[in-house]
Amino acid sequence: MDVSRKTDELDLSRETIRTDLAREAHQLARERQGEPSSIPGVRIEEEEEDGITTSWIWIDDQEGADEIGKVPGTYLTLEAPKLRTKDSMLQHRVAQHLADQFARFLQELDIGPDASCLLVGLGNRHVTADALGPLVIQHSLVTRHLFQLAPDDVSEGYRPVSALSPGVLGITGIETSEIVRGVVERTQPDFIIAFDSLASRALSRVNSTIQIADTGISPGSGVGNKRKALTEETLGVPVIAVGVPTVVDAATIAHDTINFVLSHLSREMHGIRSNPLDPFNRATVKELTEHQVPAETSNKMLGMIGGLSEEEKGQLIREVLQPLGQNLIVTPKEVDSFIGDMAKLIANAINCALHEAVTLENATTHLH
Repeated sequence: MDVSRKTDELDLSRETIRTDLAREAHQLARERQGEPSSIPGVRIEEEEEDGITTSWIWIDDQEGADEIGKVPGTYLTLEAPKLRTKDSMLQHRVAQHLADQFARFLQELDIGPDASCLLVGLGNRHVTADALGPLVIQHSLVTRHLFQLAPDDVSEGYRPVSALSPGVLGITGIETSEIVRGVVERTQPDFIIAFDSLASRALSRVNSTIQIADTGISPGSGVGNKRKALTEETLGVPVIAVGVPTVVDAATIAHDTINFVLSHLSREMHGIRSNPLDPFNRATVKELTEHQVPAETSNKMLGMIGGLSEEEKGQLIREVLQPLGQNLIVTPKEVDSFIGDMAKLIANAINCALHEAVTLENATTHLH
């Protein structure tokens, strides 16, 4: 087969890399530029401490939004790869850090300590990878009824918080946005926090990354089933989206596998021993990802396909898999325990950020 002619015939512009993470979209935009220059209209603040990487991305105008593929707004991302080891001490540190950063996020939006909040847990509780939202609601501290029924008995340091887990369209027959809008009209919260499962372009970020955005959310967008968006424009109040990537698509895994194999072989050719079968000399995912494969090596191993950019290779894989129905949505087999841990971590952190009287040490005493 003439590979060069075949790739020319494929429309590589129709498929885009699936990701809900602004951090990944920013990295993709930088890769397209081919140089580490800043992106006009986009500001980024990043720091790493104690195994947690914190990234703030501000998209200030439409030019930056078009370049990255995200709407203008503020995006906060926390990455802690070792969360997948189920380290309880790390989970505690991440929860405390998330609480502190979320409190700063509320300050950025000028949301005061007495503003009322509606928590919305999006997703299908019967599908494990999509159950993050409903599980967060189970661990959330709700107080609105106390403010309504016994306001004199509510101590200082709490705010009115209500919660809703509306289910999915396939079960209720009602658009999620319609349910939430009806509740908002009746209860009139000052702002909304929506929790949902997301999709990532990297398996290494699944169940180890938390994103917060002030741009709202489209339920089901992570797996390509976009419903009507939950945004300030549609609901009339600010909507903060909190999500964790729990799935990737098969094309992403195939693309990463090709790159890992190329990196491994390239390292071997250059005398860098990284046999993944050798437990004493195993290359980490970071080492394989950061290794720059020379264009000559890539072309020699993959022919004309090796000359494609990273984005073009990913798009080509999707062009092949999509018509065959093989671009499946994939989640790790450990998702059952991961999803429960992440839901409890996020709920505890949000409880602390919303209520000044709640800390990680006394959080469990507030729940039944």
